Amino acid sequence: MQKNNNNSKDLDKEFEVAFNKISELKKAVAPDVMLKFYAYYKQANFGNKFSTNNGLDVRSAFKFNAWVQLSGMSAEEAKKEYIKLANKILIHKNFNS
Repeated sequence: MQKNNNNSKDLDKEFEVAFNKISELKKAVAPDVMLKFYAYYKQANFGNKFSTNNGLDVRSAFKFNAWVQLSGMSAEEAKKEYIKLANKILIHKNFNS
């Protein structure tokens, strides 16, 4: 049990670091990639508890749709996918310099 708890804490910390690095980017990221980040973040933090508090504008609809497409994905898997995408963006696009 202890090992799973440590793995969960490590994943949470790695997710937080990835989120902070992406949030601090100075260079723009493609809108489709930002939608993926949004969806993984929402799924990791809220799961399938979908809400549409932001009105019905087009931007909100795209964000909501991206999130709904991850329905059923576990929070752990969403965090792992967020981290994987963040690492790809940070390394491939040289955003980490």
